[in-house]
Amino acid sequence: MRVGLFGTGPWARTMHGPALAAHPGVELSGVWGRRPEAAAETAAALGTRPYADADALIADVDAVAVALPPAVQAPLAARAARAGRHLLLDKPLAATVEAARDVVAAVEEGGVRSVVFFTVRFDPAGAAWIAEQAAAGGWYTGRADWYGAVFGDGASPFADSPWRRDKGGLWDVGPHALSVLLPVLGDVADLADVAAFRGPGDLVHLTLRHAGGASSTAALTLTAPPAGAGVACELRGTHGVATYPGAAGIAGEEAYTRAVDALLAPEPHACDARFGLRVTEILAAAEAALG
Repeated sequence: MRVGLFGTGPWARTMHGPALAAHPGVELSGVWGRRPEAAAETAAALGTRPYADADALIADVDAVAVALPPAVQAPLAARAARAGRHLLLDKPLAATVEAARDVVAAVEEGGVRSVVFFTVRFDPAGAAWIAEQAAAGGWYTGRADWYGAVFGDGASPFADSPWRRDKGGLWDVGPHALSVLLPVLGDVADLADVAAFRGPGDLVHLTLRHAGGASSTAALTLTAPPAGAGVACELRGTHGVATYPGAAGIAGEEAYTRAVDALLAPEPHACDARFGLRVTEILAAAEAALG
């Protein structure tokens, strides 16, 4: 499959690009970025060619992989899908519900496959744990807390990301929490019941009621002190307590390679554009609840 990479930031350079270049089922055909000089540098590092025009790269490939802010990703993904190109996208799918719905509509119109890279869902250990808990059932509550320190005292490569500063942990790490809670506890019963409250910094406390009757909470931030950063997920139910083994051991490039595998497979994946839309709807409802 000929794949074009859209994006030249740290996530494109350290995750998308190397994994695509190394995948035996992929030909990395080119790189486009909003800054031509960055596209040239990224393409040279990956052994491919830069493109000055996004539509020219779309025309030359079978699929696009996007590592761009959600407000930029969504319209670009919709254009590519309507041109008949498969989509390998990042979370969150879009910055608004309307933009996310347009991506889903474009996927359906173009008859293409779509995969959204929710890291934990493609990490071998994380995916196995989620599948095990979903099969067990009997959970009446859960929590998924993501304490990121992107804007803490450390030197995170994502600290210069304007969209993360603007949207905060709710939109950046919130999709990770939802990607764990929803497949185990079920969809959110009613978006009108989504509750969210502010803490210090960008910390958001999220409360959900799921269609099967379970409830869940999430604490989401990018401004945790580095010493207090980390991930904690726990489920409680008829089988007792199940604790997520943690994000420290997530094999990022291996997870992304599995996402590429999912795009190459003929059958649809659970983490497709429609799931990305549902996550966006929940994030938007939480943002509205914050006022």
